[in-house]
Amino acid sequence: MLLFLISTTALAIGVRILVNPVSNVFQKYLTQRQAHPLFVVTSTYGILSIGCLFYLLPDIPKNLSILFWYNSVIFNTLGVAGNYFLVKSLHRGDLSVLGPINAYKALVSLLFGLFLLGEIPNAWGIVGMLLIIAGSYFVINQPSSTQGFSWAIFKQKDVQYRFLALFFSAIDALYLKKIIVATNANLAFVSWCIGGFLFSFVAFLYTQKNTSFRPHFRILKDYKWHFLALGLSSGLMQLSTNYAFEGIQVSYALALFQVSALVSVLFGVQFFEEKQLGRKLAGATIMVVGAVLIILFK
Repeated sequence: MLLFLISTTALAIGVRILVNPVSNVFQKYLTQRQAHPLFVVTSTYGILSIGCLFYLLPDIPKNLSILFWYNSVIFNTLGVAGNYFLVKSLHRGDLSVLGPINAYKALVSLLFGLFLLGEIPNAWGIVGMLLIIAGSYFVINQPSSTQGFSWAIFKQKDVQYRFLALFFSAIDALYLKKIIVATNANLAFVSWCIGGFLFSFVAFLYTQKNTSFRPHFRILKDYKWHFLALGLSSGLMQLSTNYAFEGIQVSYALALFQVSALVSVLFGVQFFEEKQLGRKLAGATIMVVGAVLIILFK
C-alpha cells in the first residue's frame, strides 16, 4: 500500500483527479460564451500539437509498426468523438451532475477490457466499482420526484451526451493502453494530440463548410487565455492518464479517476451556482469509498 502511494502511478492518478475537473470548467465556460463544442475540441488539440512538434523534431520515431497506426486511428477517432460529446454535455448540463456520471466508464472499460486486453479484476475491484456506480445514484437522482429514482433523467440531452462521451472514451482508453504497451506514455500522448487535432479539424471543416469561420476565431481571440488554460489542463490530464495506465489496469484506473467527482461537484457549485450540494457530495463520497477499496485490495 505504501509503495503504491509513493509510486509514479499514484502521483499520476492524483494529478488526473485534480486536473480533469479544471479542464471541464474551462470547457463549460467557453461553450457558455458561444464557442462551438467541436471548435473547443479542435483548438485544444491544436494548442497541444504545437508543443508536441518541439518534442518530435529532435528525435522523430522510426519503424513504427502497422499495428501502432491501426490502434492510433481507432484511438483518435474514439477520442475525438468522446471529447466532442463531453463538451456538448457540459454546454447543456450541470458539471456537478455530469462529472460523477462518468463513473459508469469503469464498467464499460471492464466489459470491453475482458476481451481487448484480457484484464480480469479481483472481487474487491468489482465491489469498489459497484460502490462507485451506487454513489452516482444520489448524484443523478431527481430529489423532486416522489417515485424515487426517475428514468426520465436519461431522456435529457445533456445526460445522453455524457453517456455517449463516456462510452467512446472508455473504449478509447483500452486502445490507448495498447499503444502505451507497444511504445510508451510520451509517444501515446503525441499520438493523442496530433492525431486528435487532424481528426477533429477535418470534422470541424466538414460540419462548418457552409458557415463563416470568423465568429469562431473572434471567440478564440477574445478568450485566448481561457483556451490556453484549457489546452494546458487537458494536456496534463491526458499525460497523467497515460502514466497511470502504465502501472495499473485500465478499469481500475478509470474507477480511481472518479474521485474527481468530489472536485466536480464543488466546482459546479462554486463557478456555476449549481444546487443540491449535500446530496451530490454524499453520492460522490460513496464513489470515493469504492475507489479506496480498489487501492487497498489492488
